[in-house]
Amino acid sequence: MTTESDPSYPAHWEADVVLRDGGTARIRPITAEDAGRLVSFYEQVSDESKYYRFFAPYPRLSDRDVHRFTHHDHVDRVGLAATIGGEFIATVRFDRIGPDGRPASAPADEAEVAFLVQDAHQGRGVASALLEHIGAVARERGIRRFAAEVLPANSKMIKVFTDVGYQQKRSFEDGAVHLTLDLEPTAESLAVQRAREQRAEARSVQRLLAPGSVAVIGVSRSGGGVGAAALRNLRDTGFHGQLYAVNEAASADLLDGVRAYRTVADIGAPVDLAVVAVPADRVPDAVRACGEHGVQGLVVLSAGYGESGPAGLQRQRELVRQVRSYGMRLIGPNAFGVINTAPDVELNASLAPTPASARGRIGLFTQSGAIGIALLSGLLRRGEGLSSFVSAGNRADVSGNDILQYWYDDDSTDVALMYLETLGNPRKFTRLARRTAAVKPVVVARGGRHTPAGHVVPGTRLPESTVSELLRQAGVIRVDTVTELVDVGLLLAGQPLPAGPRVAILGNSESLGVLTYDACLTRGLRPLPPLDLTTAATPRDFRTALADALASPDCDAVVVTAIPWVGENAPADDLASALRDAVAEHPGKPVAVVHVELGALAEALSTAAGTVAPRPANAITPTTPATPSTPAPSTPAPSTPAPSTPAPTTPVAGIPVTQTPPPGAPRQADTPSTGHLTTRPGTAGEGRIPAYPAAERAVRAVAEAVRYAQWRRSLADAGQVPEYEDIDEAGAAAQLAALLAGPADSAITLDEADAITLLARYGIRVLPTLPAPDAGAAVRAARTLGYPVALKTTAPHLRHRADLGGVRLALTAEAELRRAYDELTEALGKPAELLPVVQAMVPRGVDTVVRSVIDPAAGAVLSFGLAGVPSELLGDTAHRLVPATDRDVAALIRSIRAAPLLFGWRGSDPVDTPALEELLLRLSRLVHDHPEVIGVSLEPVVVATEGLSVLSATVRVARPPVRTDLGPRTLPSY
Repeated sequence: MTTESDPSYPAHWEADVVLRDGGTARIRPITAEDAGRLVSFYEQVSDESKYYRFFAPYPRLSDRDVHRFTHHDHVDRVGLAATIGGEFIATVRFDRIGPDGRPASAPADEAEVAFLVQDAHQGRGVASALLEHIGAVARERGIRRFAAEVLPANSKMIKVFTDVGYQQKRSFEDGAVHLTLDLEPTAESLAVQRAREQRAEARSVQRLLAPGSVAVIGVSRSGGGVGAAALRNLRDTGFHGQLYAVNEAASADLLDGVRAYRTVADIGAPVDLAVVAVPADRVPDAVRACGEHGVQGLVVLSAGYGESGPAGLQRQRELVRQVRSYGMRLIGPNAFGVINTAPDVELNASLAPTPASARGRIGLFTQSGAIGIALLSGLLRRGEGLSSFVSAGNRADVSGNDILQYWYDDDSTDVALMYLETLGNPRKFTRLARRTAAVKPVVVARGGRHTPAGHVVPGTRLPESTVSELLRQAGVIRVDTVTELVDVGLLLAGQPLPAGPRVAILGNSESLGVLTYDACLTRGLRPLPPLDLTTAATPRDFRTALADALASPDCDAVVVTAIPWVGENAPADDLASALRDAVAEHPGKPVAVVHVELGALAEALSTAAGTVAPRPANAITPTTPATPSTPAPSTPAPSTPAPSTPAPTTPVAGIPVTQTPPPGAPRQADTPSTGHLTTRPGTAGEGRIPAYPAAERAVRAVAEAVRYAQWRRSLADAGQVPEYEDIDEAGAAAQLAALLAGPADSAITLDEADAITLLARYGIRVLPTLPAPDAGAAVRAARTLGYPVALKTTAPHLRHRADLGGVRLALTAEAELRRAYDELTEALGKPAELLPVVQAMVPRGVDTVVRSVIDPAAGAVLSFGLAGVPSELLGDTAHRLVPATDRDVAALIRSIRAAPLLFGWRGSDPVDTPALEELLLRLSRLVHDHPEVIGVSLEPVVVATEGLSVLSATVRVARPPVRTDLGPRTLPSY
């Protein structure tokens, strides 16, 4: 919309939203330029809906009505419209009213609200989305309550109001239902909003992954190029829906055996998903054609967008705006495609070879096509298939957050694997990941610490280590490499979660057992002494030992180590069968196999996986692992196909493409592959024992499973945020309002007096200091405070740097204080430069640092560590999201490496950790209750055997930042 004719136009109210059915709409303010759209919209509304809106027959709008409904001051009279394709599908407005129900201005804080939704779009959740947005606008304009009059027969609109989760009153007056809604967000309204968000975003992804019809736009007649490759993969996978090829120069009825058309409009049937593979300058025409045909979603494979520079980034923004204007969602651009292996769908709209769509229980999301094909190949070769795969490229619209929403209630996905180059909005990601991880594992590998070209997402100032720690708090299994992503995913997809950290180790190599034992200790596990079966061990010996370990109450997981036999012993097939029998006899504990890929063993594992006939369901097939490395974007994925795997042919976009298996050949999803010892060929994940070529890799996977299982168990008691009766929340709010009453928009650092006062309102007492501009002032300050005292500098370059000599402690007399003052000024500079102060001494203890900072993407973060250069140098700081619970802060202080110093290290007295936990909880409450507090640093906090002392505090405040996670549902804007 142009705003030249209306300078007051609130552009920040514009938003794209996902509706209940997965489509999108744009919400924006109604302006005087919308008169024609409003009339056209009203003409398409049924007489019944008009009656419900106006309580009387109202066939058409008068000129006066049109003027009233399109002219707003955006303060006391506000109107919003939901649009698709630029046309109205729904409207909502509010008019501020006074106690007498007549039009009013501020400070009146109540408004009358009314909706009208086009009949064709009722039931899509349009009114619910509009209510969220008009409510946020009202709160911004100082309105605290909505009043609505609804006819009793208008049950749909009554339900919109009653289901929103706001506190409300309901009465029946003059033949209408009178509703009053308190617009202050509540826990219930936030829960309702997020549940609707999950359903809508999950549905939008489902429409992309389970379409009834697909059109590939840009299929060359020669059979080459990206579009032709995507079409072949769709065709050869056996997609269950209708498939169409689109080429503007098509001269035949068929392209590559698929019905061909010159344009999407020529198809003459609904198209749910379009795969776009035309040059970037022709994509807008393709999008327009798809939007006008009613296509629901797009996968744009075309490159030349954000990854190509500023001009491409602008082109990408325009693409997103165009796609959303038609109510569609977009995967890409520069995407690798999507796969859904559900038996009733079998969609492979990607550049990956057809065999990569093996059916399994793992969901995979990547931002990189090269990494995506490497992960697909690696999982398949190691015997695991996928439930779904999305490679989003520049992820200008659909992101990992949307995919998590889909996986949350997808019964076909047991494990979620994600390769991410950026997190986008860590606050939302951690929220969604925590909810998903509560029901299924979420494993994340991050590929970079900086936002790459093409990824237009909010950044974060938090260090990588902090982001990783926050992810782990949300239950995310954070790994460092693509290899670890596959290793951990295989264990979680095929094995139960361990009940604890105790690991039994058994095998036919003492040295390999010791290596495994050491790896367990390194990972924080509790390994039992390795059981050496000796090199003469038979498969029966392995079975007996494994069965005994699994039956023992003293272990929670088992790692089996194996090396090749010397001489003519039983083949590896028999060993696999023996292990399978033991697991079947004693299920319930995870088992991982470490083997050395040498000689006959490696050959037997590989051969059994690829060539032998399928065994009965009670048999087990040993296989050879093959884990992909992380290739550069232009490097073909590693590929060492088993004999039954089709040979690679001509690469597409740098990615090897394999041909379809010949008729009668077993499909890859039904053939055991490398990397698992599988008990039921063709049944992904069930009964498989993951195998690893190195002890460290197997133990890492087990350790991550142990940690994740512990996190799952901890959900039963997440802790609570304590209430403290001495907290003065109202006083703090009033003080902050006064401090920020000026015109400045930038952050300010409070002076010492204001900082001490604000912290004291939350029960945080800061030890005062007295200025000492000269030696005489220092002596007078010491007399006021009482000896012994400390003399220290507060100059920014010396603050908290005792190692530079800017602090003198335990000064017990005037002469000693004067001497220290002279030494300090002679060594470091003039008093005006040093800004010395005097402070009373406190009981000795452990010096710590407590901080909280507001990150623009992650939100409020609480941090803790020990004071001093060593801790800073080693990065020994722990973090928790705010608001923190009592369990959070207890774990926080125990999670740093130097934590033993707090609990009696080497015979020292333990310090008062309960007092420290209370301080952390109070600070968490302060920054959570008052978003104006954007940074607090308490340094040092001396924790003694009884009590603690906060010696210095720095507080930064600013006007409250926008909290997108608490506002109405909206898609990222571009």
